[in-house]
Parts: sequence; C-alpha cells; structure tokens
Amino acid sequence: MRTTHLHKPESIEIFKKQLLGWSQQFHEVVWMDSNEYHQTYTSFDSLLAVDAITSIQTDYHEAFLKLKEYQSITKDWLFGYLTYDLKNAVEDLKSKNFDGLNFPELYFFQPKKMFLFKGDSVEMHYLNMVSDEFETDLKTIINQKSFDSTHQNCVINIKPRIHKEAYLAKANIMLGQIQRGDIYEANFCQEFYAENASICPLDIYWQLNDISKPPFATYMKLGDKYVLSASPERYLMKTGNKIISQPIKGTARRSKDETEDKKLKEQLAVDEKERSENIMIVDLVRNDLSKTARKGSVNVEELCQVYTFPQVHQMISTITSVLEDLTHPVDVIESTFPMGSMTGAPKISAMKIIETLEETKRGVYSGAIGYFTPNNNFDFNVVIRSILYNETNKYLSFSVGSAITAKSEPLKEYEECLVKAKAMREVLENKES
Repeated sequence: MRTTHLHKPESIEIFKKQLLGWSQQFHEVVWMDSNEYHQTYTSFDSLLAVDAITSIQTDYHEAFLKLKEYQSITKDWLFGYLTYDLKNAVEDLKSKNFDGLNFPELYFFQPKKMFLFKGDSVEMHYLNMVSDEFETDLKTIINQKSFDSTHQNCVINIKPRIHKEAYLAKANIMLGQIQRGDIYEANFCQEFYAENASICPLDIYWQLNDISKPPFATYMKLGDKYVLSASPERYLMKTGNKIISQPIKGTARRSKDETEDKKLKEQLAVDEKERSENIMIVDLVRNDLSKTARKGSVNVEELCQVYTFPQVHQMISTITSVLEDLTHPVDVIESTFPMGSMTGAPKISAMKIIETLEETKRGVYSGAIGYFTPNNNFDFNVVIRSILYNETNKYLSFSVGSAITAKSEPLKEYEECLVKAKAMREVLENKES
C-alpha cells in the first residue's frame, strides 16, 4: 500500500538537483528525465525511485520467466534494467567477449520511495510509510545544498577497444557478409574505456545531461555500479493495450552555423542510405510487435522523421500495436528483445555476426532501463550515449555504434561513431573529475 503526498517546489530545476543529491545515500537509485522534450507519448516529466524493499537480479538463464513471476507477485512499481546479453535467454546465442564492468544481466527492484514530476508538481509515493516521513524527507531534501564528491581527482585516460584500422577491417568483413546475403544490416559497436578511473558519477551525469538534454536521460546507481545515460531513444512503452516502439536509425552532426545546420538536417531527411537502414529496422519492429498484437493492429505512425538534439540530428520512426487481451507485459518485452535498432536484420543472424566482430560484451549498453507500473504499463529506453562505471573496479566504459548496410562506407561509419561519442568524451576529458 502506497501513501501519496503532493509537493509544489518553488523551482522544479533546483528541487531536481536537491533530490538527486539526497538520493545518493541509498543503495538503489533510478532517475529518469525527459528534459521537457516534446513527446507524443509520455507519462511523466521525470521520476525518481530509491531504496529497494524487494529486488531481483539474475543471469540470462530463464531471466524473463523470473522477471515475469516477480512482476506478477509484486504488482507494484518496479525499476531496473535488461542487458543486451539477455538475447541468450530468447535465442541459442552466447556472450563470450571481454567484460570489464560485471553488471548482473538483469536487475529490478521495488522502491520504498518514489517521486513523480508532472508540470509544477511532484507526487511522493511512499511504501509502508511512517507518519512523519514525508515531512522529514522534504525538509532534508530542501536543505540539501549540493552533493560533495568523495572521489579523488584524476585524469581520465580514454582508450579505444578497437583501433581505427581494425574497425575499418571489421566493417569490411561485415560488408562482405551483407554482400553474400547473410544479413541486410547489423549494428556494429565499439567500446571506449578507462582503467583506474575515479569519478563523481552524479557530477558527470549532470554535465552529460546539460550538454545533451535528451528525452530519455537516466541516472542509475546500484551499489557500486552506475549508468549515466543521455539516451534519445525509446525502446518500448505500454499504455493500456497499446504498445509504442520508436527506433532511431540515421544520424547527422550538428553545426553552429544555422544555415549549414539546416542543410545537414535536410540532407539527412532524404539520405537514401540512412532512410533504407531506418526502414529495414521498422520492418523488423513491425514483425516483432505482430507476435503479441491483435491482427491488423500494427501501424507505422511516423516514418523516418528527423528530430534535432543538441549534439546530433536523428531519424526516428514510431510503430504501434494493440495487444491481444490478457497478454503479460513481460511477454511483450521478451518477444521484441533485444531491440532491432541495436541488432540488425535478420535479427538472429545479425546478433551472431556482431558477437564475432565486436570485442566487448555489451552488457547494459544497448539494453534497456525503465519501469513497470502497478497496472501493468511500462516504459523503457535504449541504453545508448551512456557512460557505465564500476566504482569498485574503477573501470569506466562507453560504447557507440552505427548500422552497417550494403551502402555503408566504413570510414563514414567510423566517423559517425566519433560524432556519437563526442558528448561523453567531452565530459570525461575536458574536466578532471
């Protein structure tokens, strides 16, 4: 049973900073922020969940079955993540590449305390609340001046896991497999990493968010493991019987020159290669959604629409479906996972090729972070443009990728990866954290 209290801060932005600072005392923290980005489909402007009363963590073996049981039993808000490597739970696949982060492959928790932001108000939802807990916490939060880092200053020395020449060679191998007809498209990713890295995760998150202002920003802290995400992409949302998927495929850089920037956006909108890779993923998503949809209900609401973000222009499509009655929410996720925008087409063949050419286990990167509601709705982002950090191992990682198709030029794909990595490098290298 949750008790609700409504709070109207004098300043939403100041209250956000105070609230995130206050949240650092807890072992489990998930913060999701839309940054007031206009979206057709949205539930909250932002939300915070802290302090697990129950939780589940597991490897890929029967992971979706375990999550389904946990979600069905709790019938409450749940927050957490699905790693890309849960692909091994839905298909006969393996993940044997190097993993410097060592996150569990699935982690969800039922929070004791939640804060839901909408407009100028914040709803506080507390589980098993003691009588004066709202007032005590609010007073502490409002008196929170700043979050002081206990980390030692250090220079972050970022290194590529795959160097440029190796990337180009691997991209050419993938092109050969496309030409042979093994696949049509695959998302090829590379890791950048730092060892012996000491950072203040919350400080880095705020910097990354200020640069990118994405609609699916996430700060996640689970003990010594952190995800600092500036994701612009939604994986999957359920509202009632409606499912919404919004894959991103197609990227162009921004320019400070207004005329050039407008031209770059217009060029992306008509770029044959970028449109073809987006349309291939739209077809894949349509097929995935059809597995749980009412007959004839899968609909492409928006095709290859270009949206502008502070760092890049992105091509986004919106595909929706209507669920068959009594479909379990976890079944919808399992039948579409991993998301097509991070795999390729055909999906299974693409994932097999990805595993042989990439050198790092993806883990949380290109997985999803999100939540379930008590009435079986959910919303999950795609974990891209994200910094992952294991505080105990002092290992820091961020990965970027691009879609390889028959029309790809390996050097341009490599340069696209660097564009996507720009904001993360900037916050890590331009400041001694």
